[in-house]
Amino acid sequence: MSSSDVAIIGVGLHPFGRYPGKSALEMGEDAVFDALTDAGIEWSDVQELYAGSMEVKNPEAIVGLLGLTGVPGRAVFTGCATGATSLAMAANSIKLGEHDITIAVGLDKHERGAFAAHPSVSGLPGWYGEAGLFLTTHFFGMKINRYMHDFGITPETLAKVSAKAMRNGAANPSAWRRKALSEEEILNSQILNYPLTQYMYCGPDEGAAAVVLCRADKAHLYTDTPVYLRASTLRSRREGAFELLSPSLPLESVPSPTVDASKEAYEIAGIAPSDVDVIQLQDTDAGSEIIHMAENGFCADGDQEKLIAAGETEIAGRLPINTDGGLLANGEPVGASGLRQIFELVNQLRGRAGDRQVNDAKVGYAQLYGAPGTAAVTILST
Repeated sequence: MSSSDVAIIGVGLHPFGRYPGKSALEMGEDAVFDALTDAGIEWSDVQELYAGSMEVKNPEAIVGLLGLTGVPGRAVFTGCATGATSLAMAANSIKLGEHDITIAVGLDKHERGAFAAHPSVSGLPGWYGEAGLFLTTHFFGMKINRYMHDFGITPETLAKVSAKAMRNGAANPSAWRRKALSEEEILNSQILNYPLTQYMYCGPDEGAAAVVLCRADKAHLYTDTPVYLRASTLRSRREGAFELLSPSLPLESVPSPTVDASKEAYEIAGIAPSDVDVIQLQDTDAGSEIIHMAENGFCADGDQEKLIAAGETEIAGRLPINTDGGLLANGEPVGASGLRQIFELVNQLRGRAGDRQVNDAKVGYAQLYGAPGTAAVTILST
């Protein structure tokens, strides 16, 4: 390992859910100290901090709780890709030789209800979302409808995705939703935007996650089980607002940012989709997980129906996806969600995921997609 390689030596999580009376920064504080304990270091050892949040406009103010050491602190926000962006920036600081130990933390505290268009996220005027013309349920409902029409995906397959998420969440002591649900219960729950029902869609909530990074050649000083960052890519859309908002855009006309980010990450890491052992995909809704399976190279469009029916995406399957329950079981505090994925992958690669453990996991893959059309991919390995 060279001084420009990067290892993860500690991860921490404040469980996602609802915490009245507790601020996002306080949840972030808990996640950071959890990660520091995991890494076996003190806050004073951290040389740079990247903090991501949607609701907290200056999340780097978390240093007021962690300790005023003078550490450089930078705020990060790239929609739902924020977690991967903060991780990449913390890693790049090490790659450039600026620091030996850095930390990425994500934190958020959202109100109840679906995300609506907001000028800072979507580029649309505020009244657009306030009038109900752009809710995330609408967008994802339209998107999976088009995909189902083109590739023969059925509502029953959407229900299988959600049922898997709830089963995995039930086995995850940190998950928000910890009750397994049958496919029938999911199909018969309240429709949010056809074909998505209540339990096919994630909910905005609260929580935090943190990751401690270190020069790979020094990782042995802190842990016997470092996890190495092999690739971290971020790509934006090519077609402007039309690509983001219109389900009538031909899916094959231009690569999505997820496809771009995924191909670049595989090339940088020097691996193929078949080399990946455990997968985290953005599952804002059950349909997103299905679409992202193909966009990240794990199957062809339309093959998801048979793969999911055969149990291939289950923990014991060939393509274990969202082993911690994903967004469907954990909800989505935007700034923290991507680092929650890394928390799960690191625990899987270290063999400490308990009842959710994937056998002999050596390569982990995480993907994020968020408004206004930004995608990120991270690849980890032992």
